[in-house]
Amino acid sequence: MRAAILHGPGDLGVESVPDPVVEQPTDAIVRVVAAGVCGTDLRGYAGQPGPVRGPRCGHEFVGVVTDTGPDVRTLRAGDLVVSPFQYSDGVCDPCTRGVPSSCRSGGMFGVDAGGGQAEAVRVPFADTTLVPAPVGPEDERVPALLALADVMSTGTHAIASAGLRRGATVAVIGDGAVGLCSVLAAHRAGAERVFLLGRHPGRLGTGTAFGATDLVTTRGEEAHAELAEATGGVGVDLVVDAVGEQQALDTAMAVVADGGALALVGGPHGGVNAMLCFLRNITITGGLAPARAYLPALVDDVLAGRLDPSPLFDLAVSLGDVASGYRAMADRTATKVLVRP
Repeated sequence: MRAAILHGPGDLGVESVPDPVVEQPTDAIVRVVAAGVCGTDLRGYAGQPGPVRGPRCGHEFVGVVTDTGPDVRTLRAGDLVVSPFQYSDGVCDPCTRGVPSSCRSGGMFGVDAGGGQAEAVRVPFADTTLVPAPVGPEDERVPALLALADVMSTGTHAIASAGLRRGATVAVIGDGAVGLCSVLAAHRAGAERVFLLGRHPGRLGTGTAFGATDLVTTRGEEAHAELAEATGGVGVDLVVDAVGEQQALDTAMAVVADGGALALVGGPHGGVNAMLCFLRNITITGGLAPARAYLPALVDDVLAGRLDPSPLFDLAVSLGDVASGYRAMADRTATKVLVRP
């Protein structure tokens, strides 16, 4: 089969690799229908720190089950399934505590297992990883289901982990896919006012469609002043950092209200002042999203027409042309790329 292979920074190609086969009784083989390119993939592509180092790529995919091990009970060949970006056994302490992202036997696709940017994937612990979606592979909702694999689950986690109350104010830093999904999740949770901090007109338009009430296109002190004026100097109840760099973390600390919360879901590469959080009673939440915990409800919402994050995908490419999708996201000419094998 064909799969995207990362040899080094900027060196991405599509090569022939062995077909995946059932190796453990709990495995399933999934023929990929659609895969995504994520910001985490871009970090590996750019040679920046992060989990993606190659050679296999991709951790977001929707596909059709083609084979299962003898211990798989809930899936059968022909089922369309959504995969979270990590696999998990469902029985260890972290899994039973609701954080399968910390599974002791788990791992990440494209890092610890085969990548989703391929024609097929071997999925460990299929019963407790994959979530069936009773539609066909040509269904128009497949892109919306694909968005749930990582970014929509992560945006949902940003809001849910903070226990956001209806009528609250939220600021989302970053207009990438995770930031936009955080806006959508905040709107769905009943936030009264949602500030989106970003600078790309197309993405800001999507943010507005997803529920952003205020757009902030400045940075640093200007952005701090703009939000202070908009909130009467109080600050916002919840700040979602969907970027992770130090400037974003500094902005988050500057605009959150005393007694408010910071949801860090952008993979922080900087730090926050713990003493300042202590003195201001700021709660730190977020973290690596336990996507599998959110997927069943999110899949139901997509199929029922209550949720549609598919506008995130503003470029589709074939697997053979996946390198152009990476370049488009790296050049900021695409928000998120959908890959069709």
